[in-house]
Amino acid sequence: MRRPPHPDPPPAGSRPELIERHRLVAAEFRDLPPLETAYWLVKPRSLVWGTWEEAKEAASWLGERPAEYAPRFAAEHDRDAVRLARVVEAAVERLHAGGAVSYGCYLDRPSYLALAVVTCSPNRVAPELPCPHDS
Repeated sequence: MRRPPHPDPPPAGSRPELIERHRLVAAEFRDLPPLETAYWLVKPRSLVWGTWEEAKEAASWLGERPAEYAPRFAAEHDRDAVRLARVVEAAVERLHAGGAVSYGCYLDRPSYLALAVVTCSPNRVAPELPCPHDS
């Protein structure tokens, strides 16, 4: 499941299959990139790699991460420095506007690198979601 589970678990005495489904959704949500990038804000704090005050700093972090994985990229175009520089430039603009940025690429099978930078205070798409340091 790539959406967060309902914040309230089923009440005591609920059908066992309902309790099990809630447990499965919570476990799957923790391990998969969310369907909507803003949902990273409700992922466990242990999955947050950093916070930044400036969009440019956050975008720079996003641009540096792929270099760590470059030898494992499945596709040659993912190694293109010019393409990645464009991703970083676009990220700065999107973050300044209160948005979020996702970047992903396939690595050696069966791995997938999923990175995201999400604006909070507030996020334009989901202003009700708290910042990681607030939760």
